[in-house]
Amino acid sequence: MTFLDPKTWTGMIFDGSWTASRAGEAPVIEPATGNELGRAGTAGAGDVAAAAETAGREQQAWAATPYEERAALLRRAGRLFEEHAQEIQDWIVRESGGVPGKAAFETHVAAQECYEAAALAGQPAGEVLPTARKRLSFARRVPVGVVGVIAPFNFPLILGIRSVAPALALGNAVVFKPDQRTAVCGGYAIARVFEEAGLPPGLLHVLPGGPEAGQALVADPNVPVISFTGSTAAGRKVGEAAARALKRVHLELGGNSALVIFDDADLDAAVSAGAWASFFHQGQICMTSGRHIVHESVAREYVERLAAKADGLPVGDPATGQVALGPLIDAGQRDRVHRLVTESVEAGARLAAGGSYEGLFYRPTVLAEVPRQAPAYAEEVFGPVAPVTTFSTLEEAAALAADSEYGLSLGILTKDVMKGLALAEQVPTGIVHINDQTVDDEAVAPFGGVGASGTGSRFGGTRANLDAFTETQWVTMQGDIAKYPF
Repeated sequence: MTFLDPKTWTGMIFDGSWTASRAGEAPVIEPATGNELGRAGTAGAGDVAAAAETAGREQQAWAATPYEERAALLRRAGRLFEEHAQEIQDWIVRESGGVPGKAAFETHVAAQECYEAAALAGQPAGEVLPTARKRLSFARRVPVGVVGVIAPFNFPLILGIRSVAPALALGNAVVFKPDQRTAVCGGYAIARVFEEAGLPPGLLHVLPGGPEAGQALVADPNVPVISFTGSTAAGRKVGEAAARALKRVHLELGGNSALVIFDDADLDAAVSAGAWASFFHQGQICMTSGRHIVHESVAREYVERLAAKADGLPVGDPATGQVALGPLIDAGQRDRVHRLVTESVEAGARLAAGGSYEGLFYRPTVLAEVPRQAPAYAEEVFGPVAPVTTFSTLEEAAALAADSEYGLSLGILTKDVMKGLALAEQVPTGIVHINDQTVDDEAVAPFGGVGASGTGSRFGGTRANLDAFTETQWVTMQGDIAKYPF
């Protein structure tokens, strides 16, 4: 049997062992061909309730496990991602439509997330506090208990493991709902890694499912913290439901990130960066550059070069050919992308490249002279579309970059890095890259956005992960019982 042999997971969910789901199963579809690759279990509300109850029961023993043991398990998980990288990558290519390079990046980051989580287990657990009384006063970090994790289809492995690994390392149990469309590469791969690493049963539950499972997870009283990555529309609903239950919720949502290109930037490098920022993984990334804001003196040449680049990029099945772009995830996403492009052209944008599709394969698209009210400029497209507009002064560039409800990532290309920093200080955003494009992620760096992009840097890096997956508890100790006038 292979590591992800369908005989292991067909029709199943995972709770430390493989169990048939209460709500049946769903096909695992290859978007490039429409072929069925297998049938995954579909979790319902009953599965979520049972998982959350079990997780809550088993978590305390795990929290009491010495940190060295938790760290060692996370290191084993990281090595397993490396040892089985090729098989997991094959599933990422076929199930999510990613090109092989994107799949390799996912398995690399997944391993790194586990290694960083292993280090997290041994971090200082608190601090001694000053006190006006004769006692010891300190604050310590304690696990929250059960963490609910909901991850999307686009980077399914990274966007799941970046919460699962640190939550486990810090002594929590996890109930994890991957997107049903990427149940294998984004869910079962993580389940198999921790199964092989020796995680005690009942601490990790992997429940592929749809909105019903997600709603049940957010509402479950045994799950005090929710870590959600997905669209802004869905995130608003998750945040509202969690608030009613007085739960802590970490939201990493959509984006419409700006890439600002000054007139002193190396234009060849800028075009390459801009193409990558908008077309990588078919633009299905929250950090994708959805607005190219280019100095008016170089805008025409930039558009011409970017359009030529787009026209030359091969699009096709990443499992069978050397392509730059694979398929969009499904027909609904393709139709939305095409509608936004069509409506933007009707609103006055000029189609410089692309704007067409075959099946789920959408051509990389460049829109020039884009009005700010055009849908492909004003909204998150989540497709391979690069809308270009122009500016004349730094102040105008800053105003354009800041003119969005989103605030996830900002790229600035200029030879004058201080000018870039001056612009960045005027734009509300969670991430800034000066002389790089907007798409980047590292396990050691805090990640998140502001505004409609989410609730801040809730993932990655020691401090963000500690804040996300522990509670702060104040403790005092003194030798004698305190005396009071009553």
